[in-house]
Amino acid sequence: MLFYLHQYVLDSVAGTTWEEPLSGLRVFRYISVRSIGAAFTALVLSWLLAPFVIEWLKALKFRQNYVDKAEEAGGMVRVIDKTGTPTMGGVLIVLSLDLSALIWAQWNSFVLLTLLSLIVLSALGFYDDYLKVTKQNNQGAKSNVKLWVQLILGMSVAGYLWMVPETKGLVADLMVPFFKYPVLENVAWLGAIITVVTIMGSSNAVNLTDGLDGLAIGCTIIVTIVFMIVTYVSGNIKFASYLQIPYVPGTGELTVFCAAMLGAAVGFLWYNCHPAEVFMGDTGSLALGGAFGIMAVLIHQPFILVIAGGVFVAEAVSVILQVGWYKYNMKRFGVDRRLFLRAPLHHHFEKLGWHESKVVTRFYILSGLCAGLALLTLKIR
Repeated sequence: MLFYLHQYVLDSVAGTTWEEPLSGLRVFRYISVRSIGAAFTALVLSWLLAPFVIEWLKALKFRQNYVDKAEEAGGMVRVIDKTGTPTMGGVLIVLSLDLSALIWAQWNSFVLLTLLSLIVLSALGFYDDYLKVTKQNNQGAKSNVKLWVQLILGMSVAGYLWMVPETKGLVADLMVPFFKYPVLENVAWLGAIITVVTIMGSSNAVNLTDGLDGLAIGCTIIVTIVFMIVTYVSGNIKFASYLQIPYVPGTGELTVFCAAMLGAAVGFLWYNCHPAEVFMGDTGSLALGGAFGIMAVLIHQPFILVIAGGVFVAEAVSVILQVGWYKYNMKRFGVDRRLFLRAPLHHHFEKLGWHESKVVTRFYILSGLCAGLALLTLKIR
């Protein structure tokens, strides 16, 4: 909004005595300036709105008064009882993020597509959280409902990118980290599958990571910093040419979106760190994960998310392996065998006796290492 407002003001005073005094408004043309503004705006909005949102969720009785899946399955005993903590805190993240992005970003197709997808996945997560708190169990929406919504969203994004001539290559050509040029060209069917899998996988991976105080949102902050850098260089023809990465005009505005996400996430972490005053729930985790997936596709580097979000990937893979190994042994031998003491992976380490804060801190460190490796792919090609 400020981008268009400053343009309107400068165009209105062009050729008048006000042109020189108001020339300073041109700073709003710079992505760097607007990114800083977006981050601070989202952070302040989070801090200002959080007390009201938390009290609102308490008043609506949107609290987790049921035993979570890990405790129910494993008989885990926590130092601090988490029942009664308000959930659906993702509303705060999405609200702060959306408002800040709309204020500071240029509303091009990339930003609008990401914001729309964020809202869709947030609504899906809200529906899932709503069923959990109203029924007071950990089942929520049926898994096939969530998967169908994510599938339709992913197919819609792939279809839109394919139909627009300027973005057709994002789906048709396959880019892989450490390679300068597409490894495959004109493989739209494969690109569409990768687009769908990236969005669905990222959304669910962040959702699975959201199990300990501050874990998912802290790792989200680290991955967001990576995407701030990558979206900026991808949208800047000079940096993209120097680093020999795909140049995608317009994706620089996603840097402003990422900055808003960073501010909103930091603001939420203030209240979500141990012991958490509010949980993000699926309302936030599905939306944030989906946003990562969509941005990875839009900058034509879907596989960089696998590296940057290594912790998210590990969490998702641990669940897949756990379920697959369990079903195989039950079907083949009729015996309950598991690879991990509990899945997702963070609960495995809890069962080993690690304190919750130790698990979260060490996962932060691993996430930082993955982030560094992801940024390394920009130079090593």
